[in-house]
Amino acid sequence: MPRIAYVNGRYVPHSNAMVHVEDRGYQFADGVYEVCEIRHGLIVDLTRHLNRLDRSLSELRIAWPMSRAALTQVIRETLRRNHVRNGLFYLQVTRGVARRDHVFPAEGTPPSIVVTAKSTDPSVIAKKNATGIKAITVPDNRWDRVDIKSVGLLSNALARQQAKEAGAQEAIYIDADGMVKEGAATNVWIVDSDGKLLTRPAENGILRGITRTTLIDVAAKLGLEIVERKFSVSEMMAAREVFITAATSICFPVVSIDGQAIANGHPGSLSQNIREAFFDVAEKIAI
Repeated sequence: MPRIAYVNGRYVPHSNAMVHVEDRGYQFADGVYEVCEIRHGLIVDLTRHLNRLDRSLSELRIAWPMSRAALTQVIRETLRRNHVRNGLFYLQVTRGVARRDHVFPAEGTPPSIVVTAKSTDPSVIAKKNATGIKAITVPDNRWDRVDIKSVGLLSNALARQQAKEAGAQEAIYIDADGMVKEGAATNVWIVDSDGKLLTRPAENGILRGITRTTLIDVAAKLGLEIVERKFSVSEMMAAREVFITAATSICFPVVSIDGQAIANGHPGSLSQNIREAFFDVAEKIAI
């Protein structure tokens, strides 16, 4: 079945989905996005994703392209038309189309919106969970407002490419003080020697991941202690477990960083327990 995309009010074949050359997302990265998991025909954590979308739009002073209820229906229809049972949808809103100028376009310029959806193979995720992934560390060279889920991801793309060329799957940003921030597309967690879960506070230094937020609920259900504080690279390398979280992968164990094994070099049990409990705790909305 050919894929279908929603672009500014129309459902069109994915191969013909286009935006204007003067869309500000294309020319200025002047837009925001969300990625949300679909599992067993259910949308995972949609409310929290739309809440974060609302915050990102507000921070950049971009108007909603439609009502929240209408957007929810567009998302559902896009998923239905693409027959997605396991996979994701991608949603992007930009400031719209206008003559190229750094300042905002005239008031009333409609935002642009694109929604796409695709199926993924759950067995690929299962294999990565079983074997774990490798990561590298890189200096953080991004703009300060990484708490906004902006489409300006050039640094992230370069970091991921650097990881790929090093035989790894993720790049972990390190701040100027030698403290761990987050992955190029993930949040980072460690399990310390006392069995506590540590993650950096999600203020303005990292993105407040939706999976990260739900994982806090999961940990509470499992009776795990979470400490939100900065931690160093040396703490991460000496951890009992390191794992990363994101909407499309939930919880990947990291077994090697910069070529050094984490603990015994195999996925840990705590991240596995969290992953197994996650779907029961997360919000689930039928397509």
